[in-house]
Amino acid sequence: MSQRPAADQPHWLVRPSTIRLLWGVFLLVLAATVAADLWLDGGHALFGLDGTFGFFAWYGFATCVAMVVVAKGLGIVLKRKETYYD
Repeated sequence: MSQRPAADQPHWLVRPSTIRLLWGVFLLVLAATVAADLWLDGGHALFGLDGTFGFFAWYGFATCVAMVVVAKGLGIVLKRKETYYD
């Protein structure tokens, strides 16, 4: 069985097998981070909500979603026409 030349093979980050592996690793790390909240004492809550289970996981996710939405909105506002430099 001959292998294809290196130029014909897709980059390792865009191969479906690598993408599945990365998703599995990311989900495992996320689950471990949330599960660690069961065993670790997070200190004293500064306000009521930050003492709930998994607060930092869902807060980080919500913040990431908010940043994507704001970036999309900025893209719409700051976008120039394709003929701007013509």
